[in-house]
Amino acid sequence: MNTEKSPQDMSLRSWLALFILALSTFTIVTTELAPVGLLTPIAEGLRSSEAAVGMTVSLYAWVGALSALFASVFLGNVAKKRLLLILTVILFLSNVLAATVNTYAVLLAARVLGALAHGAFWSMIGATAVSIVPAKYIGAATSIVFGGVSAASVFGVPVSNYIGIHLGWRQAFWLMAGLSVIAFVGISVLVPQITTKSAIGLEALKGVLKSSALWKIYTATLLAVTAHFAAFTYIEPWLNTQNALATSTIPVVLFIYGVAGLAGNFLTGMIIDKCLKATVSMSVLLICAVLIFLGLSGAALSDTAVFAAMVIWGVAVSGIFVGFQTWVLRLAEDKTFPASAVYVSFFNTAIGFGAFAGAWMVSAFSIPMLYIVSGAAIGLSVLLVAVIPTRVAPTQTVLEKSYESN
Repeated sequence: MNTEKSPQDMSLRSWLALFILALSTFTIVTTELAPVGLLTPIAEGLRSSEAAVGMTVSLYAWVGALSALFASVFLGNVAKKRLLLILTVILFLSNVLAATVNTYAVLLAARVLGALAHGAFWSMIGATAVSIVPAKYIGAATSIVFGGVSAASVFGVPVSNYIGIHLGWRQAFWLMAGLSVIAFVGISVLVPQITTKSAIGLEALKGVLKSSALWKIYTATLLAVTAHFAAFTYIEPWLNTQNALATSTIPVVLFIYGVAGLAGNFLTGMIIDKCLKATVSMSVLLICAVLIFLGLSGAALSDTAVFAAMVIWGVAVSGIFVGFQTWVLRLAEDKTFPASAVYVSFFNTAIGFGAFAGAWMVSAFSIPMLYIVSGAAIGLSVLLVAVIPTRVAPTQTVLEKSYESN
């Protein structure tokens, strides 16, 4: 990676490049999660069930997980800017296909196509951001770029839900296709040709997998993100159970959730470099408390209580998404590409497991039980967070230590 730049080299174009990468991550993750806010209209439109549509989130996530690992091993030598552009085109085609499908089977095919681009794109975006900024701006760069992921996770769903209710669910995918075009143009104009020294190939991947510290992050990510998405995938059906909420109010609740998430991402970016472990730990515990509260409260919550819970959940989830990714990049050192690829694989696997577990819990038990179990599970991840080192040892990297221990 380029670490010889001076602070003066951080030009307006560099900042704009980071924001276009953030828009790209927002688009690709919103594409992944769009069905969460559209379960009911898609199910009705394709004459399928909500559980079946929810499983398209799982399929997308699992294919994306495999795609990330494939990219880290076989695509490391491809010019990064060219690869970003190719993957953005594939995402565009996936969204156009999803917007025009007439059967559930074709929707699955569209989702698989998008997932192939998703995993590869996300696995390289961290290394790309680090490569185009001076060393002193790395923290800000990762916060901006992965803020797109966080924003999509908490803001993309309410936007999709609103469009689905007022314009039709197909229009939500057309919006994602349009954003893909904007991302393509922005990357073409603003992102420079990228050279990076991140280790690639099977040996680099093996080195990452031998790091006990990174394994703790990956495991905590798997547990926390699975629990979060098990509950989050069914947020729209849960809101529909609340007696105090009219159907027309649900998009407003989800919008407030998204705004809270954006605010949480801003706050996380301000404090995460100095308070990484505390930020992630507090975020986990807050979501744990909110989910258990929602699960135990039944259908009689007031509007105020629902809005307050959504605000806390939205703010806290940003600390998890940005926090774990930043942690990986901090400990990976020269193996940012494979370390990010493994992280993306775990994250997407967790989304898939979460949607799958949520579907099973809702079918076998109830949405309130799903929320109670999800809250308890995400709370357990704080035990792993407590034992993860926050910085590489000054004389020896985490990965080097793991090699010697083997």
